[in-house]
Amino acid sequence: MHIGKLNHVGVATPSIDQSVAMYRDMLGATKIGEKFVMEEQGVWVCFVDLPNSQIELIEPYGEASPLKNFLEKNPAGGQHHICFEVPDIEAARDDMVAKGATVLNGGKPRIGAHGTPVIFVHPKNMGGVLVELMETPKGAH
Repeated sequence: MHIGKLNHVGVATPSIDQSVAMYRDMLGATKIGEKFVMEEQGVWVCFVDLPNSQIELIEPYGEASPLKNFLEKNPAGGQHHICFEVPDIEAARDDMVAKGATVLNGGKPRIGAHGTPVIFVHPKNMGGVLVELMETPKGAH
């Protein structure tokens, strides 16, 4: 497996609306998607498009949201994960496991916010950074 392009940086926030205003008003972001819910993952999501990548704003949805613990430790929010593209998610997962990495969710890929399969690799194996690997969307590049 070889790492692909950086797709996005995930930023946890207690308020997507406030974060959108900050990226728009402070940094001049102009391409901002609509906020949508991913109920099965317990998050609201909104993408801020950049010339070379995206910022994925994520806000807790529901009491069981996995972001609740993160925001308890980081009340203002902050970088949650980074996401790299890979050509084949199952091959990437198998490679990570073979190298001794812990793939979260029992190693089972799930559909991410871009509609493609994703896995997450535990921060203990990635220098303290939660890494999302995302299968490159069909027709991209």
